[in-house]
Amino acid sequence: MSFTNFKVPYPVEQNYSKRVAYFSMEFAVHQPLKIYSGGLGFLAGSHLRSAYELRQNLIGIGILWKYGYYDQERNQDQTLDVAWNEKNYYFLEDTGIKFQINVHEHPVWVKVFYLNPETFKSAPLFLLSTDTPENDYVSQTITHRLYDANVATKVAQYILLGVGGAKLMDILGFNPEIYHLNEAHGLSAAFYLYNKFNRKIDEVRKRLVFTTHTPEEAGNEKHDIFLCHKMSYFCGLSVDEVKKLTGITDDAFNHSLVALRFAHIANGVSELHGHVSRAMWSKYDDICPIISITNAQNYRYWADKQLYRFREAADDYGIDDRKKYLKKRAFDIVADQTGKLFNPDVFTIVWARRFAGYKRASLITTDEQRFRKLVTNSKYPVQIIWAGKPYPVDHPAISEFNQLVYLSREYKNVAVLTGYELALSKRLKQAADCWLNNPRVPREASGTSGMTAAMNGAVNFSTDDGWIPEFINHGHNGFVVPKADYANMTTHDQDRYDLNKIYEILENEILPLYYDNYNTWRQIMKNGMEDVRFRFDSNRMANEYYELLYK
Repeated sequence: MSFTNFKVPYPVEQNYSKRVAYFSMEFAVHQPLKIYSGGLGFLAGSHLRSAYELRQNLIGIGILWKYGYYDQERNQDQTLDVAWNEKNYYFLEDTGIKFQINVHEHPVWVKVFYLNPETFKSAPLFLLSTDTPENDYVSQTITHRLYDANVATKVAQYILLGVGGAKLMDILGFNPEIYHLNEAHGLSAAFYLYNKFNRKIDEVRKRLVFTTHTPEEAGNEKHDIFLCHKMSYFCGLSVDEVKKLTGITDDAFNHSLVALRFAHIANGVSELHGHVSRAMWSKYDDICPIISITNAQNYRYWADKQLYRFREAADDYGIDDRKKYLKKRAFDIVADQTGKLFNPDVFTIVWARRFAGYKRASLITTDEQRFRKLVTNSKYPVQIIWAGKPYPVDHPAISEFNQLVYLSREYKNVAVLTGYELALSKRLKQAADCWLNNPRVPREASGTSGMTAAMNGAVNFSTDDGWIPEFINHGHNGFVVPKADYANMTTHDQDRYDLNKIYEILENEILPLYYDNYNTWRQIMKNGMEDVRFRFDSNRMANEYYELLYK
């Protein structure tokens, strides 16, 4: 295949003819390609799949991580072990493209690989690697680990994604009309473009759009501006020139802030997040408009089609039988990892996603007496599964994971699984009767796991954050913790309030409904499947990006 004057290798729909380069640090396209950590990657993967289905003129630019995020394994006592195993991808095409970028005022070779759209039914994806013999070892390590903990390495990764990706566009001759930054990791592309367009920032601005996923200012990455300069992040601009161009007044380079100043438009990833983002950044001058485009997931990849066929045929027996089969199949994984035999007839709660403090994985366990009562209830028995990857140096999150492992030893109906990637994620969503999601409001920008859970016959039970206010109608298609005056509550009080409400709803509504009135429970499940089908399919999202962000 020729990569000269590159065009997407399928007919482009007229509505989607604008050429778009989509920059993301991670892409979860399919299980075999382990270059993702969590929700950002799941979103980007679904986006590429929908771009392919809609025949959009969009290509992805990412990084080929030699060791991925990490492999989640176990120590001898079943606690979390972090393993770094080299990955090999024989289905990627070596483009033969090699070029140099400057990192730390030093030329670094970049090698380019290509994921053909037909391999996994996704838009073209170009992946950059510095793991090549022409580079010294330090330069090779830039593409070893996703979200490397070393600050200098992380900045180098951002340079590779942004500058390397933008330079690749020139080599390919793709000539994007839009450069879309999925988070600010690829922002260095703007400085490359600034030089390319004769230092005319308006030429950069009209081509740059930005998606922010972070609902609080403190969560947006900042790096020492002098370190960034030393690392060659600014493509030859002096610190004084950068400060003048970006409006940065101190020595902390705020990537998201600058992205909002360089882009002509940005979006939050839910209606609520758009509102929060506009309020959060309103104190700064020269911010571009921030709209809302709610995240979504690819129906064709994620949904259990058999469940949907039975729903459309109004075959309740078929739905029940299929759901039981999906649970049994997933419980084989539980048995394999933990030696515990789960029962497909028992109500199953699943909490599975990236482990992070604000997501509160262990919240329901913090009232020991109430938790014990829940998992030992013979009238309304339950099974609970936890899974998810903490950041490999996030020691509080790792500790939380391990505490759940220790707790699970006390109960034959409580399990903690490792290896939470696309394949396990899908199986656990199929296994869940109840998909539990309890982030601390308003910390979750969107959250997408509940979307794919609903596509697999799981009923969402969530705090009212992210995408949930747009979806859940309590008692109709899911269950939601009613909001309190969180802004005037301490973290402790908020956790206590949410915990109490979760148990109240579980004990008084959800469990009696499942065991005493299953016909109504099934209807809630079916309503959730119907309500998520189109509104939260990434085809809708990919279309809105063209209509609202790329216009």
